[in-house]
Amino acid sequence: MTSKALICVDFENEWTDKSSDYFVGNVSDLIEKTNKLIDFCRKKGYKIIFTLHVEKDSNSAFAPNTKNVEIIKELHKQNSDVLITKNKISPFYKTNLDKVLRGINKIVICGILTNLCVRSLVQDAYDRNFEIKVIKDCCVSFDDETQEFTFKDLKATREEIEFLNLDEFIG
Repeated sequence: MTSKALICVDFENEWTDKSSDYFVGNVSDLIEKTNKLIDFCRKKGYKIIFTLHVEKDSNSAFAPNTKNVEIIKELHKQNSDVLITKNKISPFYKTNLDKVLRGINKIVICGILTNLCVRSLVQDAYDRNFEIKVIKDCCVSFDDETQEFTFKDLKATREEIEFLNLDEFIG
Protein backbone atom coordinates (compact mmCIF):
# COMPACT_ATOMS: atom_id res chain seq x y z
CA MET A 1 0.00 0.00 0.00
CA THR A 2 1.43 3.30 -1.00
CA SER A 3 1.43 6.24 1.38
CA LYS A 4 1.75 8.81 -1.41
CA ALA A 5 -0.64 10.16 -4.04
CA LEU A 6 -0.48 12.53 -6.99
CA ILE A 7 -3.68 14.51 -7.51
CA CYS A 8 -4.15 16.07 -10.94
CA VAL A 9 -6.91 18.66 -10.63
CA ASP A 10 -9.35 19.31 -13.48
CA PHE A 11 -7.12 18.72 -16.51
CA GLU A 12 -10.14 18.78 -18.80
CA ASN A 13 -10.90 19.96 -22.30
CA GLU A 14 -12.96 22.99 -21.19
CA TRP A 15 -9.72 24.87 -20.45
CA THR A 16 -8.31 24.17 -23.93
CA ASP A 17 -11.47 25.00 -25.91
CA LYS A 18 -10.85 28.33 -27.64
CA SER A 19 -14.61 29.01 -27.77
CA SER A 20 -14.98 28.57 -23.99
CA ASP A 21 -15.04 31.48 -21.53
CA TYR A 22 -12.64 29.32 -19.51
CA PHE A 23 -9.93 29.00 -22.18
CA VAL A 24 -6.56 29.36 -20.41
CA GLY A 25 -4.40 29.55 -23.52
CA ASN A 26 -1.83 27.15 -24.90
CA VAL A 27 -1.20 24.43 -22.33
CA SER A 28 1.23 22.26 -24.33
CA ASP A 29 4.15 23.08 -21.98
CA LEU A 30 1.91 22.40 -18.95
CA ILE A 31 0.84 19.03 -20.41
CA GLU A 32 4.44 18.05 -21.19
CA LYS A 33 5.60 18.86 -17.65
CA THR A 34 2.56 17.22 -16.07
CA ASN A 35 3.18 14.03 -18.06
CA LYS A 36 6.77 13.98 -16.73
CA LEU A 37 5.32 14.39 -13.22
CA ILE A 38 2.75 11.62 -13.74
CA ASP A 39 5.37 9.24 -15.18
CA PHE A 40 7.78 9.98 -12.30
CA CYS A 41 5.11 9.45 -9.63
CA ARG A 42 3.81 6.28 -11.30
CA LYS A 43 7.35 4.80 -11.31
CA LYS A 44 7.71 5.69 -7.62
CA GLY A 45 4.47 3.87 -6.71
CA TYR A 46 2.22 6.86 -6.07
CA LYS A 47 -1.54 6.44 -6.30
CA ILE A 48 -2.55 8.58 -9.29
CA ILE A 49 -5.81 10.51 -8.95
CA PHE A 50 -7.53 12.77 -11.47
CA THR A 51 -10.41 15.09 -10.63
CA LEU A 52 -12.99 16.34 -13.12
CA HIS A 53 -15.24 19.33 -12.60
CA VAL A 54 -18.79 18.97 -13.92
CA GLU A 55 -21.53 21.58 -13.44
CA LYS A 56 -24.67 19.48 -12.93
CA ASP A 57 -27.17 21.95 -14.39
CA SER A 58 -24.98 23.56 -17.05
CA ASN A 59 -25.81 23.60 -20.73
CA SER A 60 -22.56 25.37 -21.60
CA ALA A 61 -19.34 25.40 -19.54
CA PHE A 62 -18.41 22.15 -17.80
CA ALA A 63 -21.70 20.60 -18.94
CA PRO A 64 -22.29 16.94 -18.07
CA ASN A 65 -21.63 14.32 -20.74
CA THR A 66 -19.77 16.68 -23.08
CA LYS A 67 -16.31 16.44 -24.61
CA ASN A 68 -15.25 19.49 -22.57
CA VAL A 69 -15.48 17.59 -19.27
CA GLU A 70 -13.23 14.79 -20.48
CA ILE A 71 -9.56 14.53 -19.43
CA ILE A 72 -7.20 16.17 -21.93
CA LYS A 73 -6.28 13.20 -24.12
CA GLU A 74 -2.55 13.99 -24.27
CA LEU A 75 -2.21 13.35 -20.54
CA HIS A 76 -0.71 10.05 -19.44
CA LYS A 77 -3.86 8.88 -17.66
CA GLN A 78 -4.32 5.14 -17.31
CA ASN A 79 -7.49 3.15 -16.67
CA SER A 80 -6.05 2.07 -13.31
CA ASP A 81 -5.89 5.71 -12.14
CA VAL A 82 -8.62 6.97 -9.83
CA LEU A 83 -11.12 9.42 -11.34
CA ILE A 84 -13.10 11.68 -9.00
CA THR A 85 -15.96 13.70 -10.48
CA LYS A 86 -16.83 16.79 -8.48
CA ASN A 87 -19.55 19.41 -8.79
CA LYS A 88 -18.10 22.12 -6.57
CA ILE A 89 -14.71 23.81 -6.24
CA SER A 90 -13.27 21.48 -3.60
CA PRO A 91 -12.38 17.95 -4.70
CA PHE A 92 -13.31 16.83 -1.17
CA TYR A 93 -16.87 18.24 -1.23
CA LYS A 94 -19.43 15.42 -1.61
CA THR A 95 -16.94 13.07 -3.29
CA ASN A 96 -15.19 9.90 -2.10
CA LEU A 97 -11.73 11.55 -2.09
CA ASP A 98 -11.33 11.11 1.69
CA LYS A 99 -11.96 7.37 1.24
CA VAL A 100 -9.60 7.13 -1.77
CA LEU A 101 -6.86 8.81 0.31
CA ARG A 102 -7.23 6.47 3.29
CA GLY A 103 -3.75 5.31 4.33
CA ILE A 104 -2.05 8.09 2.38
CA ASN A 105 -0.26 10.89 4.22
CA LYS A 106 1.73 12.62 1.47
CA ILE A 107 0.14 14.23 -1.56
CA VAL A 108 1.54 16.00 -4.58
CA ILE A 109 -0.80 18.44 -6.31
CA CYS A 110 -0.95 19.93 -9.80
CA GLY A 111 -3.81 21.30 -11.88
CA ILE A 112 -6.03 23.94 -13.39
CA LEU A 113 -6.98 26.63 -12.05
CA THR A 114 -4.37 27.34 -9.40
CA ASN A 115 -6.41 30.03 -7.67
CA LEU A 116 -9.67 28.06 -7.58
CA CYS A 117 -9.87 24.25 -7.49
CA VAL A 118 -6.14 23.66 -6.88
CA ARG A 119 -6.15 26.17 -4.01
CA SER A 120 -9.29 24.62 -2.55
CA LEU A 121 -7.74 21.15 -2.63
CA VAL A 122 -4.54 22.44 -1.00
CA GLN A 123 -6.50 24.19 1.78
CA ASP A 124 -8.80 21.23 2.45
CA ALA A 125 -5.90 18.73 2.37
CA TYR A 126 -3.95 20.96 4.75
CA ASP A 127 -6.88 20.93 7.19
CA ARG A 128 -6.80 17.12 7.01
CA ASN A 129 -3.10 17.10 8.01
CA PHE A 130 -1.65 15.82 4.74
CA GLU A 131 1.98 16.53 3.93
CA ILE A 132 1.62 18.58 0.72
CA LYS A 133 3.85 19.43 -2.21
CA VAL A 134 2.49 21.67 -4.96
CA ILE A 135 4.27 21.50 -8.31
CA LYS A 136 4.08 25.13 -9.41
CA ASP A 137 4.93 24.74 -13.09
CA CYS A 138 2.33 21.97 -13.40
CA CYS A 139 -0.40 24.42 -12.40
CA VAL A 140 -1.97 27.26 -14.35
CA SER A 141 -4.16 30.31 -13.77
CA PHE A 142 -5.55 32.82 -16.24
CA ASP A 143 -2.56 35.12 -15.60
CA ASP A 144 0.87 35.05 -13.94
CA GLU A 145 -0.04 37.65 -11.32
CA THR A 146 -2.91 35.51 -9.99
CA GLN A 147 -0.73 32.39 -10.11
CA GLU A 148 2.11 33.97 -8.13
CA PHE A 149 -0.23 35.61 -5.60
CA THR A 150 -1.99 32.29 -4.94
CA PHE A 151 1.30 30.50 -4.21
CA LYS A 152 2.57 33.42 -2.11
CA ASP A 153 -0.65 33.60 -0.07
CA LEU A 154 -0.86 29.84 0.50
CA LYS A 155 2.80 29.74 1.57
CA ALA A 156 2.37 32.72 3.89
CA THR A 157 -0.63 31.14 5.63
CA ARG A 158 0.47 27.47 5.57
CA GLU A 159 4.26 27.46 5.82
CA GLU A 160 4.54 23.64 6.03
CA ILE A 161 3.42 23.26 2.40
CA GLU A 162 6.22 22.89 -0.14
CA PHE A 163 5.97 24.76 -3.44
CA LEU A 164 8.38 23.33 -6.00
CA ASN A 165 8.99 23.39 -9.72
CA LEU A 166 8.99 20.03 -11.50
CA ASP A 167 12.79 19.89 -11.80
CA GLU A 168 13.19 20.48 -8.06
CA PHE A 169 10.68 17.72 -7.29
CA ILE A 170 12.05 15.01 -9.57
CA GLY A 171 15.65 15.97 -8.86
